[in-house]
Amino acid sequence: MRWRDTCGIAFAFMLCAFSNQSQAQSPYGIGRPATAAEIAGWNIDIGRDGSNLPKGDGSVSRGREVFAQQCASCHGEKGEGGLGDRLAGGQGTIRTAKPIRTVGSYWPYAPTLFDYIRRAMPQNAPQSLSDEDVYAVSAFILNLNGLVGADAILDAKSLAAVRMPNRDGFVGDARPDVK
Repeated sequence: MRWRDTCGIAFAFMLCAFSNQSQAQSPYGIGRPATAAEIAGWNIDIGRDGSNLPKGDGSVSRGREVFAQQCASCHGEKGEGGLGDRLAGGQGTIRTAKPIRTVGSYWPYAPTLFDYIRRAMPQNAPQSLSDEDVYAVSAFILNLNGLVGADAILDAKSLAAVRMPNRDGFVGDARPDVK
């Protein structure tokens, strides 16, 4: 037997051994399945119905403070926009030739506001706000849009109960493969 053949056989044995070991780790032959705790750490999405909203609450007054510190430099003192998008106003403009898309005029579900703020804001430090501060900023923005009172304190139940003006303004996908 030649040296080249011996090396080929040895390589084949190593490949089989490595392949069998990897297959035990995951169906793709690499890594390992994630643990429930690891998945929970990344599973922070909030359903439009408020499912998966965390414990805690936040007031409009606290939201005003956090917004001034963390959000106003981009979105304006009263959500009028600037470097960042306009967040307030625009009600009644969606079906016009020049719609103004804001949280109060365009967004269909209030819990998605919490989800977006928690994931992406502030832009320079996403996911840095506590859940209580996210509830508070959500309350402040909803108050700017006249959707909750100045004394409102939002939590999972009350945020999910906010009925947004454009809730019925979206058309569902008629494709049978989309559910």
